[in-house]
This record gives sequence, structure tokens and C-alpha cells, in this order.
Amino acid sequence: MTSLEPEVPRLKIGFVLAKSFTLSAFALFIDTLRLASDEFDRSGRIRADWEVLASSRNLITSSCGVKVAPTSDFTDPRQFTYIVVVGGLLNSDVTIDRVTTEFLKKAAAANVSLIGVCTGSFILAEAGLMKSHRTCVSWLHYNAFRERFPDHEVRSDRIFNLDRRRGSCAGGSSAADMAAMIVRKHIGRDAERNAMEVLQIDKARTALAIQPRRPLSLESKDPRIQAVLIAMDRHIEGKVPIEDLAASVGLSRRHMERLFLAELELSPASVYRRLRLERARQLLLETDASIIEIALDVGFENAANFSRAFLQVFGQTPSRLRTLSAASPG
Repeated sequence: MTSLEPEVPRLKIGFVLAKSFTLSAFALFIDTLRLASDEFDRSGRIRADWEVLASSRNLITSSCGVKVAPTSDFTDPRQFTYIVVVGGLLNSDVTIDRVTTEFLKKAAAANVSLIGVCTGSFILAEAGLMKSHRTCVSWLHYNAFRERFPDHEVRSDRIFNLDRRRGSCAGGSSAADMAAMIVRKHIGRDAERNAMEVLQIDKARTALAIQPRRPLSLESKDPRIQAVLIAMDRHIEGKVPIEDLAASVGLSRRHMERLFLAELELSPASVYRRLRLERARQLLLETDASIIEIALDVGFENAANFSRAFLQVFGQTPSRLRTLSAASPG
């Protein structure tokens, strides 16, 4: 005899929203769950359930100004499969309160999996919950994370990462990809497919997908080249040997050089040098740092060598660029 009782949800997620959280990342994550939980677009909480958790029932304001109401106080974290922390703007001094931090620590102690979405990974790291776990952040926030948590392992080449009981996600549309991975694991491929189709997403990307940023506006369909370009951009001081960059994507130096020449018509060393000079140009235009400070920041030993290389690439010296920029209106 078939029971008429609803199926007990196999997946339950609690959301913690930081002050000025990113609405799009939250919406994509939770909508993927909603569509996977039921057939088509019926929105029944059959195979998944979720709550927005907070220390009070005050509205939580997103970075775009839209406010979301919590649906639950903090309860026993063990009832959740995952607790997802959605971060947002980094310029806020206090993104979550002390009670919320203690709840996250309690969840970690109970072996509940924690996921940081967008800058939610900063919140988990600040609480001491990302140590010994690799963290994935947006390329936009990579330097800020490395400066704030120098003893943490961080990457900005992939769209999300799940390292044992800690997950992290670059944010944006990759929130749907990470949610899809969780749906596939706990509910099934049919549920994942239903969610992606209704969201008009052709196919969920995996954790191996490269963040869609192209340094120097260089384009390559080869994910190994994309990953090396991002690594170069992360280590803008130019101190990472080409051999190490090649090894990071499983290539020999010679093989990587052939790939770069075939795809970009430039050697890896030339691309790395160009990238450093592009960053220098940005610093010249957007900061008051001295030319020698900028030269050292991007890996040149002295201002003379830097100026010659800059002139060769951009057709003018760094000092000339600054003079013209200062003289231009606006």
C-alpha cells in the first residue's frame, strides 16, 4: 500500500545572509533548490527544504537594496545538510553579528558542511572555519583574501570548490552551478536537469570550470591557458618561474610554450611581462604611488628598466602617461 505521507526531504539547507549580501547569488542558489525539489515549476518542498536563518527577524538588506525576511531563528544546526553563508560587499565593518558567528562555529563542531558563497568565504575564514581547507574566491577578491588571511590556501581560477566539509563559491552565476552539484549528489540527475532547464541554463558547470575572466583581453578556449593566465595575474610581481606555471596545469615548459604560441602567438614569458605592464599602467592611472614603487610592485628591479619596457609596449614612458592623464579633463 502506497503511503500518502509526503517524502521526507533528503536535502535541507540553511542560508545565512550577511549585511549587504549579493542577491543574485542567493537567488540562483535557492531557486536551483526550489526547482529541483519538485517537478517542472510547482515549487513544492518535496525533495529539498530550506530556511533563511538569523539571530533576529529583522529584514536583511542586500547590496542592491532589496530586503529579505528571515524564516527561522537559529536552531540545531544538525538538522541541515549544508549551511550556506552568502556574503556581499567587503566595505562593511560588521557583516554578521556575534550570535551568528557562534552559530557557525557550533555547526562546524557538529560536522555540518559549511559553504561560503561570494564573500561568504571571508566570513567563514574570519570565524576560523576555513583553516586547512582550500578556498575559492572571485578573481576580484583574490588579493583581498590573501592579504586578510595570508595563512589560508586560496584560488581564483575555478568557479567553486568543495573541500571535505567546506565549500566556497566565486558567486554570481556559479552559485547555480554549485547548487546543481549538490542537487545531483543528494537528489539526482533528473532533479538537476529539471532545475537547469527551467532556469534556462544549458548545462551546469563543474568545479573544474574556469572563472570567465580574460587577462589582457586574450582569448583561448584551452582551459590550461586560461588557468595559467589567471595564475600570472595573481602573481603579478612576476616571481613565479614559467616551469612552475606549466607544472600547475600538468604541462612541461616546452609543451606550454607551444600551446601559447599556437593560441596567442606569444610566448608565456612575453604574456607574463605584458600582464605586469598592464597592471603597472592601471596603477599609474588610478593611484598616487611613485613610479619606482609601481616598478617594484610588478617585478622590475629599478625604474629605468621599467620605463624602457613600458615605452616599448605603450609608446610612451610612465611619467609621460601620468602627465597626459593629469592634464586631460575629467
